[in-house]
Amino acid sequence: MAKVTGIGGVFLRSPDPNAMAKWYAEHLGIRLSDFNGAAFQWSDELPIGTGMTAWSAFPQDTSYLGEAQQQVMINYRVDDLDSLLATLSAAGVWIDPKREHYAYGHFAWIKDCDGNRVELWQPLKIEE
Repeated sequence: MAKVTGIGGVFLRSPDPNAMAKWYAEHLGIRLSDFNGAAFQWSDELPIGTGMTAWSAFPQDTSYLGEAQQQVMINYRVDDLDSLLATLSAAGVWIDPKREHYAYGHFAWIKDCDGNRVELWQPLKIEE
């Protein structure tokens, strides 16, 4: 049977897509290409051996994704969560005070320029 093999893209609706793209470039270091988007290659995987993309469905009444009108939340892999959060804080970006730490990584949440809740994940290699 044919099947899905991973997430091929993430697409965001915005009243000002150019401003949103610039916000993500400025605050999260996403390198924009000619189409005002980005392509992430798995060759950027840090640390090595942590490559994966999660997919999950949540109940309609979950607060995990943010406000009720937000139907999608994106999780971005980051290489240094604490440093990025310090930079975002200095820039006045809203940061959820909650953090989660697991053997496979550290998590934090922010809101982008349109008020979307965004998850940041610093993956950790699981020692076997």
